[in-house]
Amino acid sequence: MDFSAFEKKIGITFKNKDLLRTAFTHRSYLNENRKVGMEHNERLEFLGDAVLELIVTEYLYAKYPEKDEGDLTSYRSALVNAVTLAGVAEGLGMNDFLLLSRGETKDTGRARQVILANTIEAFIGALYQDLGYEATKGFVSRYVFKLVDDIVSKKKWLDAKSHFQEKAQEIVGVTPSYETVKQEGPDHDKQFTVAVFLGKERVAEGDGKSKQEAEQQAAKAGLEAKKWE
Repeated sequence: MDFSAFEKKIGITFKNKDLLRTAFTHRSYLNENRKVGMEHNERLEFLGDAVLELIVTEYLYAKYPEKDEGDLTSYRSALVNAVTLAGVAEGLGMNDFLLLSRGETKDTGRARQVILANTIEAFIGALYQDLGYEATKGFVSRYVFKLVDDIVSKKKWLDAKSHFQEKAQEIVGVTPSYETVKQEGPDHDKQFTVAVFLGKERVAEGDGKSKQEAEQQAAKAGLEAKKWE
Protein backbone atom coordinates (compact mmCIF):
# COMPACT_ATOMS: atom_id res chain seq x y z
CA MET A 1 0.00 0.00 0.00
CA ASP A 2 1.39 3.41 -1.02
CA PHE A 3 0.41 6.07 1.51
CA SER A 4 1.92 9.01 -0.37
CA ALA A 5 -1.48 9.97 -1.80
CA PHE A 6 -2.86 10.18 1.72
CA GLU A 7 0.10 12.26 2.90
CA LYS A 8 -0.42 14.61 -0.02
CA LYS A 9 -4.13 14.93 0.74
CA ILE A 10 -3.56 15.98 4.35
CA GLY A 11 -0.41 17.99 3.61
CA ILE A 12 1.75 16.01 6.04
CA THR A 13 4.85 13.96 5.20
CA PHE A 14 5.95 11.31 7.68
CA LYS A 15 9.62 10.79 8.38
CA ASN A 16 8.96 7.22 9.55
CA LYS A 17 6.71 5.59 6.93
CA ASP A 18 6.45 2.42 9.02
CA LEU A 19 4.58 4.36 11.71
CA LEU A 20 2.08 5.59 9.15
CA ARG A 21 1.57 2.09 7.77
CA THR A 22 1.12 0.65 11.27
CA ALA A 23 -1.59 3.23 12.00
CA PHE A 24 -3.69 1.76 9.19
CA THR A 25 -3.00 -1.88 10.03
CA HIS A 26 -5.92 -3.68 11.66
CA ARG A 27 -5.23 -6.76 13.80
CA SER A 28 -7.22 -8.92 11.36
CA TYR A 29 -4.81 -8.09 8.51
CA LEU A 30 -1.89 -9.60 10.41
CA ASN A 31 -3.88 -12.75 11.14
CA GLU A 32 -3.96 -13.37 7.39
CA ASN A 33 -0.48 -11.98 6.66
CA ARG A 34 1.68 -13.36 9.45
CA LYS A 35 4.94 -13.07 7.53
CA VAL A 36 4.86 -9.31 6.94
CA GLY A 37 6.62 -8.61 10.24
CA MET A 38 4.47 -5.65 11.22
CA GLU A 39 2.54 -4.48 14.26
CA HIS A 40 -1.19 -3.80 14.33
CA ASN A 41 -2.39 -0.33 15.28
CA GLU A 42 -3.81 -0.91 18.77
CA ARG A 43 -0.84 0.48 20.72
CA LEU A 44 -0.85 3.60 18.55
CA GLU A 45 -4.61 3.87 19.06
CA PHE A 46 -4.06 3.83 22.83
CA LEU A 47 -1.55 6.65 22.53
CA GLY A 48 -3.59 8.64 20.02
CA ASP A 49 -6.71 8.49 22.16
CA ALA A 50 -4.85 10.17 25.03
CA VAL A 51 -3.16 12.78 22.81
CA LEU A 52 -6.44 13.64 21.08
CA GLU A 53 -8.22 14.01 24.41
CA LEU A 54 -5.54 16.40 25.69
CA ILE A 55 -5.59 18.54 22.53
CA VAL A 56 -9.40 18.74 22.52
CA THR A 57 -9.55 19.44 26.27
CA GLU A 58 -7.02 22.25 25.94
CA TYR A 59 -9.00 23.78 23.07
CA LEU A 60 -12.41 23.58 24.75
CA TYR A 61 -11.02 24.97 28.02
CA ALA A 62 -9.79 28.08 26.19
CA LYS A 63 -12.80 28.43 23.87
CA TYR A 64 -15.51 28.23 26.54
CA PRO A 65 -14.20 30.00 29.68
CA GLU A 66 -17.76 30.38 30.99
CA LYS A 67 -18.61 26.66 30.84
CA ASP A 68 -18.15 24.31 33.78
CA GLU A 69 -16.37 20.96 33.64
CA GLY A 70 -19.64 19.07 33.12
CA ASP A 71 -20.48 20.90 29.90
CA LEU A 72 -16.88 20.73 28.69
CA THR A 73 -16.81 16.97 29.30
CA SER A 74 -20.03 16.56 27.29
CA TYR A 75 -18.65 18.64 24.41
CA ARG A 76 -15.43 16.64 24.42
CA SER A 77 -17.29 13.32 24.44
CA ALA A 78 -19.35 14.39 21.42
CA LEU A 79 -16.22 15.52 19.60
CA VAL A 80 -14.14 12.38 20.13
CA ASN A 81 -16.82 9.66 20.02
CA ALA A 82 -16.74 6.91 17.41
CA VAL A 83 -19.43 8.47 15.21
CA THR A 84 -17.69 11.85 14.97
CA LEU A 85 -14.21 10.41 14.47
CA ALA A 86 -15.40 7.92 11.86
CA GLY A 87 -16.96 10.82 9.96
CA VAL A 88 -13.66 12.70 10.00
CA ALA A 89 -11.77 9.58 8.90
CA GLU A 90 -14.23 8.96 6.09
CA GLY A 91 -13.94 12.56 4.93
CA LEU A 92 -10.17 12.13 4.73
CA GLY A 93 -10.52 8.98 2.61
CA MET A 94 -8.99 6.68 5.22
CA ASN A 95 -11.25 3.89 4.02
CA ASP A 96 -9.09 3.59 0.91
CA PHE A 97 -5.94 2.86 2.90
CA LEU A 98 -7.13 0.45 5.59
CA LEU A 99 -5.20 -2.81 5.84
CA LEU A 100 -7.87 -5.36 6.80
CA SER A 101 -8.56 -9.07 6.50
CA ARG A 102 -10.81 -10.18 3.65
CA GLY A 103 -13.64 -10.69 6.14
CA GLU A 104 -13.28 -7.24 7.71
CA THR A 105 -13.17 -5.63 4.26
CA LYS A 106 -16.78 -6.71 3.75
CA ASP A 107 -18.00 -5.15 7.00
CA THR A 108 -20.00 -1.96 6.76
CA GLY A 109 -22.14 0.09 9.09
CA ARG A 110 -21.29 0.16 12.78
CA ALA A 111 -18.38 -2.31 12.48
CA ARG A 112 -16.60 -0.19 9.86
CA GLN A 113 -17.40 2.97 11.82
CA VAL A 114 -15.54 1.59 14.85
CA ILE A 115 -12.56 0.55 12.70
CA LEU A 116 -12.34 4.03 11.17
CA ALA A 117 -12.58 5.74 14.55
CA ASN A 118 -9.83 3.50 15.93
CA THR A 119 -7.70 4.13 12.85
CA ILE A 120 -7.81 7.91 13.11
CA GLU A 121 -6.84 7.63 16.79
CA ALA A 122 -3.94 5.38 15.77
CA PHE A 123 -2.97 7.88 13.07
CA ILE A 124 -2.93 10.67 15.67
CA GLY A 125 -0.70 8.49 17.85
CA ALA A 126 1.63 7.87 14.91
CA LEU A 127 1.73 11.56 14.02
CA TYR A 128 2.57 12.47 17.60
CA GLN A 129 5.37 9.89 17.67
CA ASP A 130 6.77 11.01 14.32
CA LEU A 131 6.38 14.79 14.24
CA GLY A 132 5.47 15.82 17.78
CA TYR A 133 2.72 17.61 19.64
CA GLU A 134 2.47 20.81 17.58
CA ALA A 135 2.12 18.97 14.27
CA THR A 136 -0.53 16.73 15.82
CA LYS A 137 -2.35 19.74 17.24
CA GLY A 138 -2.30 21.32 13.78
CA PHE A 139 -3.93 18.23 12.25
CA VAL A 140 -6.64 18.07 14.93
CA SER A 141 -7.23 21.82 14.57
CA ARG A 142 -7.85 21.50 10.83
CA TYR A 143 -10.07 18.45 10.82
CA VAL A 144 -11.73 18.17 14.26
CA PHE A 145 -12.07 21.62 15.83
CA LYS A 146 -14.22 22.87 12.95
CA LEU A 147 -16.99 20.51 14.14
CA VAL A 148 -17.30 22.08 17.60
CA ASP A 149 -19.60 25.00 16.77
CA ASP A 150 -22.09 22.72 15.04
CA ILE A 151 -22.04 20.21 17.91
CA VAL A 152 -22.64 22.91 20.52
CA SER A 153 -25.20 25.02 18.62
CA LYS A 154 -27.30 22.01 17.61
CA LYS A 155 -26.86 20.34 21.01
CA LYS A 156 -25.39 17.23 19.42
CA TRP A 157 -23.49 16.71 22.69
CA LEU A 158 -26.76 15.53 24.17
CA ASP A 159 -27.54 11.87 23.61
CA ALA A 160 -30.54 11.32 21.33
CA LYS A 161 -32.98 10.52 24.17
CA SER A 162 -32.01 13.62 26.13
CA HIS A 163 -32.17 15.78 23.01
CA PHE A 164 -35.57 14.43 21.98
CA GLN A 165 -36.96 14.91 25.47
CA GLU A 166 -35.66 18.49 25.65
CA LYS A 167 -37.17 19.34 22.26
CA ALA A 168 -40.49 17.62 23.05
CA GLN A 169 -40.90 19.49 26.31
CA GLU A 170 -39.86 22.78 24.72
CA ILE A 171 -42.04 22.54 21.58
CA VAL A 172 -45.10 20.48 22.50
CA GLY A 173 -44.92 20.38 26.29
CA VAL A 174 -44.89 16.57 26.45
CA THR A 175 -42.38 14.12 27.94
CA PRO A 176 -41.71 11.22 25.51
CA SER A 177 -42.51 7.65 26.52
CA TYR A 178 -41.02 4.43 25.13
CA GLU A 179 -42.59 1.03 24.55
CA THR A 180 -40.93 -2.22 23.46
CA VAL A 181 -43.03 -3.39 20.51
CA LYS A 182 -40.97 -6.38 19.39
CA GLN A 183 -38.33 -8.69 20.83
CA GLU A 184 -36.82 -11.54 18.85
CA GLY A 185 -33.80 -13.80 18.60
CA PRO A 186 -32.05 -16.15 21.05
CA ASP A 187 -30.93 -14.94 24.48
CA HIS A 188 -27.34 -14.39 23.35
CA ASP A 189 -28.38 -12.35 20.29
CA LYS A 190 -31.62 -10.52 21.06
CA GLN A 191 -32.99 -7.75 18.87
CA PHE A 192 -35.38 -5.19 20.31
CA THR A 193 -37.72 -2.77 18.55
CA VAL A 194 -38.88 0.21 20.59
CA ALA A 195 -41.43 2.88 19.67
CA VAL A 196 -41.31 6.42 21.01
CA PHE A 197 -44.57 8.25 21.76
CA LEU A 198 -45.58 11.82 22.41
CA GLY A 199 -48.79 11.28 24.29
CA LYS A 200 -50.79 8.95 22.03
CA GLU A 201 -48.81 9.88 18.91
CA ARG A 202 -46.46 7.13 17.81
CA VAL A 203 -43.58 9.16 16.43
CA ALA A 204 -40.92 6.63 15.39
CA GLU A 205 -39.28 3.26 16.02
CA GLY A 206 -35.74 2.12 16.61
CA ASP A 207 -33.91 -1.22 16.71
CA GLY A 208 -31.03 -2.37 18.88
CA LYS A 209 -29.36 -5.26 20.65
CA SER A 210 -30.60 -3.87 23.97
CA LYS A 211 -33.66 -1.88 24.99
CA GLN A 212 -31.43 1.10 25.76
CA GLU A 213 -29.85 1.03 22.29
CA ALA A 214 -33.28 0.66 20.66
CA GLU A 215 -34.60 3.62 22.67
CA GLN A 216 -31.69 5.76 21.52
CA GLN A 217 -32.34 4.78 17.90
CA ALA A 218 -36.06 5.51 18.32
CA ALA A 219 -35.25 8.95 19.75
CA LYS A 220 -32.85 9.63 16.89
CA ALA A 221 -35.55 8.62 14.38
CA GLY A 222 -38.02 10.81 16.30
CA LEU A 223 -35.73 13.84 15.96
CA GLU A 224 -35.54 13.23 12.21
CA ALA A 225 -39.31 12.65 11.88
CA LYS A 226 -40.08 15.89 13.72
CA LYS A 227 -37.21 17.74 12.01
CA TRP A 228 -35.86 18.65 15.44
CA GLU A 229 -32.21 17.73 14.76
